[in-house]
Amino acid sequence: MSQQHIWEVKTRNTPLLKKKCNHCDGERFYCSDKFRLNAQKKNIDIWLIYRCVKCKSRYNMTLFSRIRTESITKEIFNKFSENNVDLAWKYAFSYEIRKKNNVEADLDSVEYDILYSDILEDMAKPDNEELMFIIKCPLEFGLKISSVVRTCLGLSSGKLDQLIEMNAISVQEKSLQKKHKIKDGDIVYIDKEKLLSICSAKIV
Repeated sequence: MSQQHIWEVKTRNTPLLKKKCNHCDGERFYCSDKFRLNAQKKNIDIWLIYRCVKCKSRYNMTLFSRIRTESITKEIFNKFSENNVDLAWKYAFSYEIRKKNNVEADLDSVEYDILYSDILEDMAKPDNEELMFIIKCPLEFGLKISSVVRTCLGLSSGKLDQLIEMNAISVQEKSLQKKHKIKDGDIVYIDKEKLLSICSAKIV
């Protein structure tokens, strides 16, 4: 049997763009959470506006170019027009959009919090052979699963290494590797007995 828990990653900001400014010596641009729209007859261009961290000069990142206006639903069009923050963040975190614009993100600039619950009660239950954790991270930014495991279980790097060597942690039915990065909905299983064998009685 396994007890299900949720690990939810909450991002505090969008990633900066690694881009040299044409107006100063700045090398990073931040997302303004605003869009620029330009309609010509039945076609429309849509950009996400970025600003230089140093001088505030503008860079427009292309989202759509010369697309038919009817190809966008009224609801989505209104969100673009109203500078919907959730929609802006969706595109700011999009690898596909950055690749399309030939720009790179500074993913290390993303700050985040992890919401998780205490597992002491489940650790004490004799009928639980393994612990199950579902990771919620709708905005992906290269965060490693091992970092989340360490944080939520209060493990040192050495103890995490021991668990990995013992094949005590699996993700999507495959043994965890330190290089594995989070995808929204990932399911992590941890062998409870093996976790207990390397940890003290109290797990934070």
